[in-house]
Amino acid sequence: MPRATASVNGVQVASTDTWEVVDGNIYFPPSSLTKSAFTPTKTTTHCPYKGDASYYSVMTNKTEVKDAAWYYPTPLPEYEKIKDHVAFYKGKAEVKSE
Repeated sequence: MPRATASVNGVQVASTDTWEVVDGNIYFPPSSLTKSAFTPTKTTTHCPYKGDASYYSVMTNKTEVKDAAWYYPTPLPEYEKIKDHVAFYKGKAEVKSE
């Protein structure tokens, strides 16, 4: 069974065998996250076809990586499948799928 994982500073913060891929990014379902590592930030961005994204900082080994991950709390209708799913910035997290 294929598995996707995300690690920040060498610590795994997400793991799942079901995910979505949009624009080459793996979107992890909320249930796959180590919730204690994630802190919402005030950062938001807008994508013309997915909607407004919100961000999380991720804390591992007492080191915070600001805005390391993003999600769409209310995506546009055609991207409803990624609602609340979390994707990670390359360079701030290591994402693998096997």
